[in-house]
Amino acid sequence: MMSGDMANLFPELERDLSAFQNKGVLPAEKIKELINSGYVSAPQRLSEDQIQPASIDLRLGAVAYRVRASFLPGRNSTVKRKIEALKMHEIDLSSAAVLEKGCVYIIPLMETLRLPQEISARANPKSTTGRLDVFTRLISDYGTEFERVQAGYKGDLYVEVVPRTFSVLVREGTKLNQLRFIRGFDPPHSDHKLDKLDREETLVYMANDEAVDATILQGLRISIDLQGISGADIIGYRAKHHAPLIDLSKINYYDPNDFWEPIPAPKADGLLLNPDDFYILLSKEKVRIPPAFAAEMVAYDPSVGEFRIHYAGFFDPGFGYGNNDIKGTHAVLEVRSHEVPFLLEDGQFVGRLIYEQLLGRPEKTYGVEIGSSYQSQGLSLSKQFKRF
Repeated sequence: MMSGDMANLFPELERDLSAFQNKGVLPAEKIKELINSGYVSAPQRLSEDQIQPASIDLRLGAVAYRVRASFLPGRNSTVKRKIEALKMHEIDLSSAAVLEKGCVYIIPLMETLRLPQEISARANPKSTTGRLDVFTRLISDYGTEFERVQAGYKGDLYVEVVPRTFSVLVREGTKLNQLRFIRGFDPPHSDHKLDKLDREETLVYMANDEAVDATILQGLRISIDLQGISGADIIGYRAKHHAPLIDLSKINYYDPNDFWEPIPAPKADGLLLNPDDFYILLSKEKVRIPPAFAAEMVAYDPSVGEFRIHYAGFFDPGFGYGNNDIKGTHAVLEVRSHEVPFLLEDGQFVGRLIYEQLLGRPEKTYGVEIGSSYQSQGLSLSKQFKRF
């Protein structure tokens, strides 16, 4: 049975609750209803620009805790109790403060949840966060998994932040990660349904705008481009190890030459990934997310190699699609090899994109009208940097 508060919140979902179409990701309009009904709240009212087509941006609170180690609270502990046991010192974020490269921080978020029993949530870093190699993971009280909030959760939210390559300047209200809400249990992925969607909508184009059949195997397969789009000489960027501090509030500000080394197209043998290095590379395919769907990149898939290819995994409805007038957008991939050097070759499959049905088509989709930064991206760094 649906609880009374959920019946009021989602009157159109009262019938046939077991039907697949009544399970899925909440679009922006339903997220607004959650907020207006008090299921998502904060001391400072959530702003309109936090609400994305299928997620909300989360804001850092007023204090950060430098801790000795990453952790999960587990079934018998709150996050606060773990912080008290592991904290080294506190950092005031009411004015700008530095999060040092290689250090682990736990930061309470402004937003708190009082979710209905039918709603759970998943988190991911924002695109800009991932492109700066700032590793983030959501933590909730009594949680046994990172990035997941159990259905019916009532409590505070925290984010673990580990700058991996650059030290960063943040402040109270900085948005590093985002939260996606799901009604019902996550529906199992279906390659058959994804193949049908590809036939109806054309999910993949190549750089020359040629439509191609999607390669579908446990999701839409994504391959790496090491030849350069349209013959470009540069196929990626490697982060420098001893770069200056980055203030996340500054847009189109930093000279990329101080932070990045361009990677020329390899003449042979592919690109050898050094485990100590962080790379920005590009997918060979241009992908599309139709407005009635959202997607998530599988960040680490040992079946294709010992490397992580995406930190910011959420793809919004309308990415690479627009009003059905955009022939796909390349996925920018944040790549780091695990433990050992790894050789990447052009066209090698490096990841999977999982598509999820929305509970309704959002009024606004990913694009210029909502301030999306990467709709028509080629090989691009985060928005803090000037163009090369």
